[in-house]
Amino acid sequence: MSDKLSVSFEFFPPRTEEGVLKLDKTIETLSIYRPRFFSVTFGAGGSTKTKTLETVLRIKSSNNNGVPHLSCISASKEDIRSLLNEYKTHDINHLIALRGDNPSGAIGNGDFKYANELISFIREETGDYFTIQAGAYPEYHPEAESTTDDLNNFKRKIEAGANSAITQFFFNADAYFRFIEECQKKSISVPIIPGIMPIYNIKQLSRFASNCGAEIPRWLRLKLESYDDDIQSLRDYGVDVISELCETLIQYGVPGIHFYTLNESKIVSRIINNISN
Repeated sequence: MSDKLSVSFEFFPPRTEEGVLKLDKTIETLSIYRPRFFSVTFGAGGSTKTKTLETVLRIKSSNNNGVPHLSCISASKEDIRSLLNEYKTHDINHLIALRGDNPSGAIGNGDFKYANELISFIREETGDYFTIQAGAYPEYHPEAESTTDDLNNFKRKIEAGANSAITQFFFNADAYFRFIEECQKKSISVPIIPGIMPIYNIKQLSRFASNCGAEIPRWLRLKLESYDDDIQSLRDYGVDVISELCETLIQYGVPGIHFYTLNESKIVSRIINNISN
């Protein structure tokens, strides 16, 4: 991997022994790109918090930097305080702090409503011990009342103490560029790392996009749908599309690229090899 570009990768905690072995292989494969870190998701309502820590420790045992996601929805201050102390016990000093989602059908009744409250609490409890990254939405959070409201919410996360941010995935580079410009107008100057989603299949991608408010451009959706059940051709095309997107972002001078891997390595590796040549 070029020294001019840093990469990082997101995983979810595997639920089976087979999944653990698969993730070990994925970590081994992606380690050759010298990532800044591997992050591990937290699960709705903290539903995977134990497995999140187990996975982070597994990553650390492979001589890589493991970074837990920490979401606050439905959590009490004592819940978060306990987790922070546990992370410190294991010399974990880097977090991705998010509001998170409620488990299906649940109603949030914790001490936190928004990610900026979580970030403020982490700073109050631990000072500057943790490097904190927040989430950002170039195409705006699906629950935002307006673009202005969404940007103000993002600024509150930074003012609360986030050191940098990772965006939700997007396919239109201009959306990222416009978002950066709007942030600069609001005097937000922290690094904002683009999050990139490789394309595995159209149904899965559509579901993810619907959940997080990301737009699949019409030209891309129609092209992907044209492959029908030819998954290999769809993925080959997806590699080309995402490689071009990454190259555009690199030319702009982004501070890094964060890949949502879905615990897979093959397609991500092809993309990184393309943009490294």
